[in-house]
Amino acid sequence: MIQTEVKSLEEALDEAIVMAKTKQAPQLLSISEQIDNVEPIAFFTKADDIKGDRVFWLSSEDEFYLVGAGQAYSIKADSDRFVEMEKQWNKLLSDAIIINPYKLPGTGPIAIGGFAFDPLKEQTALWDHFGGSLFRVPTYLLTVIDGFCYLTINIIVHKEDHAKQLLYTINKNKQHLLNDHFTLPKSPSITAKEEVNPHTWKQLVLKATKEIKDGQANKIVLAREMKVKFEKDVAIAPIVKQLIDTQTNSYIFAIENEQTCFIGATPERLVRVEDQKLLSTCLAGTAPRGKTLEEDIQIGQCLLTDPKNREEHDFVVKMISKAISDYCENINVPSEPIIYPLKNLQHLFTPVKGTLKKGNSIIDIVKQLHPTPALGGLPRGKSLTFIRANEELDRGWYGAPVGWLDAYENGEFAVAIRSALLRGSQGSLFAGCGVVKDSDPEAEYQETTIKFTPMLSVLGGE
Repeated sequence: MIQTEVKSLEEALDEAIVMAKTKQAPQLLSISEQIDNVEPIAFFTKADDIKGDRVFWLSSEDEFYLVGAGQAYSIKADSDRFVEMEKQWNKLLSDAIIINPYKLPGTGPIAIGGFAFDPLKEQTALWDHFGGSLFRVPTYLLTVIDGFCYLTINIIVHKEDHAKQLLYTINKNKQHLLNDHFTLPKSPSITAKEEVNPHTWKQLVLKATKEIKDGQANKIVLAREMKVKFEKDVAIAPIVKQLIDTQTNSYIFAIENEQTCFIGATPERLVRVEDQKLLSTCLAGTAPRGKTLEEDIQIGQCLLTDPKNREEHDFVVKMISKAISDYCENINVPSEPIIYPLKNLQHLFTPVKGTLKKGNSIIDIVKQLHPTPALGGLPRGKSLTFIRANEELDRGWYGAPVGWLDAYENGEFAVAIRSALLRGSQGSLFAGCGVVKDSDPEAEYQETTIKFTPMLSVLGGE
């Protein structure tokens, strides 16, 4: 990458045009500035007027926002997707002109998007617009970090472009995006919902327990789908706003593509890397919240001592620790989990920390960790083979890594659970659970029913 001194946007555009003419190839220009405070949901709402799709990311724990409008560049990879995605990203950066005096995580050019759960599973029309992986470099990127706002303009400049024309368009869109006066569209309202083949799904749980008892696997994670219909085409911004307000310990994400939006509020971090410091999260074992404080504490204590949930959690802890061992040093793993409370649910939680060894990247870790035992099972190969052969659902990006990475080797990925795929006036919600040898189909069905709650509640359902 070409890091240059701070200069005006017009000067930077002139430089990029000269570079495009010299190379006889399009040139990525990225220029960042600190701006007055902007409400992220206002920026996201107004981004609907900008050509290209939107992206939204919030790490609620850190109040860290990434909000993207438009598309400067996209990276798609289906074959050898992790390697190919990173190869394309590094190639883009190597030729880029970057003007960013801050170099804070999430400023400058970023790639934000995700991967499919299983690229070997035959894809249905449900996930037509997403593929094996898709990452977007937003044209206009709002980053909120430590309470300060930054705006990055990413633009592909061509040799025949004129700086003043580009500058006019950019300034016009900036003025629109940074104006806090906006009207939030009306929240959606579900008019019908349908659980897809619940009886068949329960029978599949029984089949999975038999597979486990026969020694073919230790754990198999099964997912199911709920279809919903709305009174009219769904506006995404009010759903994002309600997720922010209600799912306070979660990652909130929305990734639009071709008028379809994958949206969710997941509590499960896959991995974060900042200044080579790695943090991964083991989040497996689920129970509802209590109606009173006393009941809540009692349910949490039962979760901590429940053999089925502790076994499920320990699978994840051991797998993550082993997966990062060749890529990290100074690894630290607590000996016991704690309770991680959400609005509707509570989980067993163990953080795993380490230092990324030189020469390794966050994509290396994502490749090693996905899918964790919390979303696939153990052993990984056998559980995935069972899911691929028996599960009716096309998971698409459900249960897969979604997140971002920047030009400075920082990034974060979460596991896309508690999520929905929305298009027009229809949507699909997804939920899953870990099946072990003693699993009861009805209990697993009820667990997945509870896991539908966060998305249902913001979509105007129960």
